[in-house]
Amino acid sequence: MSQPLSITPVTSPICGAIRPPGSKSLTNRALIVAALGKGVTRLTGVLDSDDTRVMVEALNRLGFELQHDRQNCDADVGGIGGRPPADQAELWLENSGTSIRFLTALCSLGSGTFRLDGNARMRERPIADLARGLNALGGDVACELDTNCPPVLVRATGLAGGTARVAGNISSQFLSALLMAAPCAHNPVELHVEGELVSRPYVEMTLQVMKAFGVAVDEPQLGRFHVAPQSYQAREYDIEPDASAASYFFGAAAITGGEVTVTGLTKDSLQGDVHFVSALEQMGCHVDWKPDSITLKGAPLQGIDIDMNAVSDTAQTLAAVAVFADGPTQIRNIAHVRHKETDRIEATANELRRLGQRVEVEPDGLTIHPAPIQSAVIQTYDDHRMAMSFALVGLKAAGIQIADPGCTAKTYPQFFDDLRTLCEAGA
Repeated sequence: MSQPLSITPVTSPICGAIRPPGSKSLTNRALIVAALGKGVTRLTGVLDSDDTRVMVEALNRLGFELQHDRQNCDADVGGIGGRPPADQAELWLENSGTSIRFLTALCSLGSGTFRLDGNARMRERPIADLARGLNALGGDVACELDTNCPPVLVRATGLAGGTARVAGNISSQFLSALLMAAPCAHNPVELHVEGELVSRPYVEMTLQVMKAFGVAVDEPQLGRFHVAPQSYQAREYDIEPDASAASYFFGAAAITGGEVTVTGLTKDSLQGDVHFVSALEQMGCHVDWKPDSITLKGAPLQGIDIDMNAVSDTAQTLAAVAVFADGPTQIRNIAHVRHKETDRIEATANELRRLGQRVEVEPDGLTIHPAPIQSAVIQTYDDHRMAMSFALVGLKAAGIQIADPGCTAKTYPQFFDDLRTLCEAGA
């Protein structure tokens, strides 16, 4: 763990412009699809973080020719047409959910034995529904410890195709993994989502990345997908800035009554989390959607009642903003975030209480009743979003420390540097 970091309150509203690094969600999807393509793909705007590094290292272990230039944020990925070159590999994915889920599906397309594992928290994160879906398509995937969680053992002979059902209420990453692998099966694939599909915007993102690489997916009925055998085509592909990361800077403007512009994101961005600003708008802020940026101007904040299922990765950001609102804020329909890097509902409630807030916890969310803020050392639970979200509280309240700021390396290693720069720009 890194040393605690004290957050210095700002003396004036935060005003400025920033472009966050590339989207982690888009980077890891593009890496998978490029690896499954035929030929060399050039990716630009590639995020350099713990989650993307373990993906790059895993693809190299699987035999793909992949050159990642971290300084210039680009990568060249050589695909050989829908399967991994290696016939065996041990893959260590830390706590990267996208990596282990997407790679489990990719490995199933190969020929050989592959084992995928991660840290202690990864061994608590569910993956059995994905395994069952792959097995229904002709795979041989097992949770090695019979816990429905990693480590995962894949005895691959390719995927035959057919029909698979996948639970929609735990993680949209299961469906995204199946969708990206499906075009490389020998026969057509039908995927049926059972129950409510959480985080639908992430599935839309997957479909758009697949389309950009030449693969079409039919959805004749909501939650039913048909994928014919097809080939991904190599191309040049630019990755947008991370919309989830942008939420912290929009939150900083909301809390301090400032004005922040995030460049590189628009209303038409592939990432659903750009619509986090709509939640802040409901709280009283003003949003200006521009052709190449989004600007948010802070205002007196009002508590709201909001369903955040579609933008659940920004729920912690809103919880931090809600501390400064007039009246309670209720965040609903995010039960699936209990299966993330930590149980994000309980962790968020714990740290809000540490700040002196009154919090009611429900199975699918929480209600925050603002109260005078107490000094606190915020525990991060090895969750990057806990560190980044609760840092916002310290912009307006004295005595806030983040216990393990280094955990932001998972998706945004330079977060605190960028936040400091933005604060100084508006000073």
